[in-house]
Amino acid sequence: MFVVRMRDGTLELTGPCGPDAWYIESHEEDDPMEIVRRLSTNLLGPPLLVHSTSWRRGFGGVLLTFLVVIGEEQALELEGVPVTRMDLARNSATEAAKKISTHQVVEHALRHMAWLAQDDAAVRAALSPAWLAVLAGYVPEPFRHLS
Repeated sequence: MFVVRMRDGTLELTGPCGPDAWYIESHEEDDPMEIVRRLSTNLLGPPLLVHSTSWRRGFGGVLLTFLVVIGEEQALELEGVPVTRMDLARNSATEAAKKISTHQVVEHALRHMAWLAQDDAAVRAALSPAWLAVLAGYVPEPFRHLS
């Protein structure tokens, strides 16, 4: 799980693990979305948005990646670092990338959010004009490697 907030017009990674991914273990019968929402609320306050953005096999199971958007004034005591832009992890049209950095996962998640901000009224309504302006710079590139 990656926690992102806006601070002074810049996206910032933060959370209980600072800017690092927050790993949460769940059981087969658990609803991952409910767990992420509940833990985020308990530790950071109510999130503005919770969205699953990707999955991969790993650590003996499936890793789901969630982007949790919190308000600018939430969890100010937690360390945060500005989000940096990154090229997406790539391979071929039929194989996953061999190596994926956490920065590339965040880049993918924000590009996904940029698409949803244009396509999904609930996502657009949850985000401030400042968020929408920053996301406008994140352009989804589906199947770029096929052209």
